[in-house]
Amino acid sequence: MLQLNKVHHIAIICSDYQKSKHFYTEILGLKIVQEIYRKERESYKLDLALNGNFVVELFSFPNPPQRPSSPESCGLRHLAFEVNDIEGTRNFLITNNILSEAIRIDEFTNKKFFFISDPDDLPIEFYEL
Repeated sequence: MLQLNKVHHIAIICSDYQKSKHFYTEILGLKIVQEIYRKERESYKLDLALNGNFVVELFSFPNPPQRPSSPESCGLRHLAFEVNDIEGTRNFLITNNILSEAIRIDEFTNKKFFFISDPDDLPIEFYEL
């Protein structure tokens, strides 16, 4: 049987590198591990960590196609972060001009959660511990 240890990282392609870099580092608080500009591809690659663990690879490419996300389509559905304080997390995001859905209750776990969108409309979920 195959043995997987953990999710190593999630790769995201953005349309506006500076805007997405700001969102993931200044709003979500991910820390920059490494930033590389690949001239031959006209592309940035930004490695981001959460609590010291590498989790997101943010890429920029010239003119990437739009992501069809509404209605939902095949492919990655969303990125989810576990948080201790769901109300505080939502209030922080709203204070930073991030549109947020209302907090809902997961009918199977009775845990609170809500969604926002990143600068390219990638759904991001926050789920209470």
